[in-house]
Amino acid sequence: MNDLQTNCIEDLAIGMESFYEREVTERDIQLFAEVSGDHNPVHMDEAYAAGTFFRGRIAHGILSASFISTVLGTQMPGPGSIYVSQTLNFLAPVRIGDHVRASVTIVDIDLSRARVKFNCVCEVGGKPVVKGEAVVFVPSRGSARD
Repeated sequence: MNDLQTNCIEDLAIGMESFYEREVTERDIQLFAEVSGDHNPVHMDEAYAAGTFFRGRIAHGILSASFISTVLGTQMPGPGSIYVSQTLNFLAPVRIGDHVRASVTIVDIDLSRARVKFNCVCEVGGKPVVKGEAVVFVPSRGSARD
């Protein structure tokens, strides 16, 4: 975990941002289906998916949304933080080969409850594909592990 960034709640400020970028691959979709058990043919079968309103295979929406978790768990706030809640709105499909940029921005800090609220967005080509809001428990400097 040496490459992971750790922030205590005292290190954070409203407006701070962080992001993660990743190209979605065939392997990502296959592995996500295995882990999640979601083998919906719109994700797995091109012939089936071609007959849907998507007109081809799409990645699992939660796969794209999981990149938000990557930012929160490894960058900001980072290790030691714990998801409390997450809302998500899926706005557009993500396809194999799409480059997803997941970003989070701090919009509120509640020091008394050690909670931080983030606006979250995943974009492909600058277009939002997932939007939501996360609330994360962030330890204070006095309670964080050394």
